[in-house]
Amino acid sequence: MKLHQLQALVAVADTGSIRAAARLTGLSQAAVSKALRELESEQQLSLLLRSAGGVGFTEAGHKVLGHARLVVGQLERANAELGELRGEVAGRLSISVSPWIVPAFLADAVLRFRQRMPGVQLEIFESLTGVALPRLRDGVIDLMVGSFTAAMSVQEFDSEPLLTYQSCVIARRGHPSASKTSLHQLLNEDWVVNYTPASYPSLMRNLFWQHGANIESHRLHCAHSSSLMFELVHHADMLGYCSQPLLVLEPAWAGVQALNLTERFEANHLNIITRRNAMRNATAKCFVDCLLETIKRRSRSAAEKDRMLFDLLTLAF
Repeated sequence: MKLHQLQALVAVADTGSIRAAARLTGLSQAAVSKALRELESEQQLSLLLRSAGGVGFTEAGHKVLGHARLVVGQLERANAELGELRGEVAGRLSISVSPWIVPAFLADAVLRFRQRMPGVQLEIFESLTGVALPRLRDGVIDLMVGSFTAAMSVQEFDSEPLLTYQSCVIARRGHPSASKTSLHQLLNEDWVVNYTPASYPSLMRNLFWQHGANIESHRLHCAHSSSLMFELVHHADMLGYCSQPLLVLEPAWAGVQALNLTERFEANHLNIITRRNAMRNATAKCFVDCLLETIKRRSRSAAEKDRMLFDLLTLAF
């Protein structure tokens, strides 16, 4: 495999078409098409599914794409590190953050980072762990700020602890079940939660199964963002499950309350997670430093909102 072939494959995956990939790479459509045809010919496998609607990937194509992202990403990081040695501060940093980190710390951390590294372009994903992890594994992102779960392999990922916090069951204020005190009294309600296929077992274990509570599948609905979950809790009379800090951080969530249940849930551990043995370059180190400084500064604040937030958090540094 040649580097330009892998770069063409990644560009097509990122843009969805040969034409857009050509614009992204600065090559002609003919050059991109030729690189991909040569790659398929050398591997004696069909990698792409071409149609009028765009380009898709065969099973073999997905496998090659995973390796291509790692190779291309590692080369970009090597170029960035060499640029740093030449005194150049430029490049790109891709990160993923848990949803509640966005209103809590992200803006201040980004401001600090931009002051120190104005030449670096940031790409930020707001993702749950189950969504971010494949991107980290494939090299799409450089680091994630999220929960390190039991399903994650310590042979594959490194984790630096930041803090711990709790999650809670929520309902709109005035909901008929808002005064209930046990999960077992809530199993006939409609629920909306965030999960992915990979995170579903751990979610169910923590929320229901460990308490001997079994909920029928048609009662459990999935929303792939916190804002969607809030809308359904607030306006569709569903129950939800979220991190406690969100109830402090989002003014729009004032119409939602945590239920005072006898059941207790496992603590969530927020971590800086990277691929194991992947060197953290200067830009990634700088962003982590900016995030830590932001958290430390907010933890010392006397502002009421900050005090309420840090009453819900236990720092690990």
